[in-house]
Order: sequence, then structure tokens, then C-alpha cells
Amino acid sequence: MQNELAKSFEPAQIEARWYPIWEKRGYFAAGTNPDAPSFSIQLPPPNITGILHMGHAFNQTVMDSLTRYYRMKGYNTLWLPGTDHAGIATQIVVERQLQSEGTDRREIGREAFIQRIWDWQKFSGGTILNQMRRLGDSLDWDRLYFTMDSKLSRVVKDTFVQL
Repeated sequence: MQNELAKSFEPAQIEARWYPIWEKRGYFAAGTNPDAPSFSIQLPPPNITGILHMGHAFNQTVMDSLTRYYRMKGYNTLWLPGTDHAGIATQIVVERQLQSEGTDRREIGREAFIQRIWDWQKFSGGTILNQMRRLGDSLDWDRLYFTMDSKLSRVVKDTFVQL
């Protein structure tokens, strides 16, 4: 019979269909009601050098639950997504790539090396962001940041100078 349910639920196809629709419709965007209270969480940015692990999944589940709870209560909610350049860890990954190409960071120069880090971020960071989407995280993707973004880097430098 055509109307029988499957023996087990396989959510992958359903999730893959609905999440992009929710994102496109702006369901995860920060609220803008001036009369509503606000709730926000900044995602501790995962490093671009790896993939998400169970600790990430657990923490993101807690943050997502809180964000959705406050969103359903009518709060202006913001769950701010981002990725971290991971400093030395990313430098090591990129230096190994250069070494496999028969060169090193000193030979290509600072600007080219920084560009290679940005290239790595586009490649590896996308994996992590797709994993967060697969988890169903209701992040405000229009506000995505990377810790090497010029605005963020300037704030960090200014803060250290003030210290």
C-alpha cells in the first residue's frame, strides 16, 4: 500500500529540503521589534583547521535550544555565527601546504601568506559552516564573521594597545 509509513524515520532528505527554506525566509534573522526584549548568544567560533566534534554539537544544541526558546517567547533573538582563524594551528596547516609545493612563507612573503590563509578559510571554513547547518543551528547567517576580518582585527589590536 502506498500510504504506509517507512519502518524507520530517515530525516536527512527532509532536513536537506527545509533548512534552506527556513534560512531563505529569514527565520533565523535577529528580531527588530523595538518593544520586545532582546536575547543574544555569540557562538564561540570553531577553528577553521578542523571539523566539528561532539563537544561542538553538544554546545550548539544547548545554544540553539535557548535561542529558539526565546524566539518563541517573542524576544528579538540573535545567535551570532563565526569561525576562528586559529592562529598557530592554521599557520602550521598552510605552511605544510607550502612545503608540499616546495616553498615556504618567507619565500612567498607576508601578503601572499595571508592570502593563503584566507584561501584556506574559504575551503575549510565552509565545511564547518555546512556541518552547523546540518545540525539545524538557527544562526543569523547574514551576520557571519571570521576572526581575521579587518574590522574584528582592528578591535583586537586596539584592545591590546589599551592594555
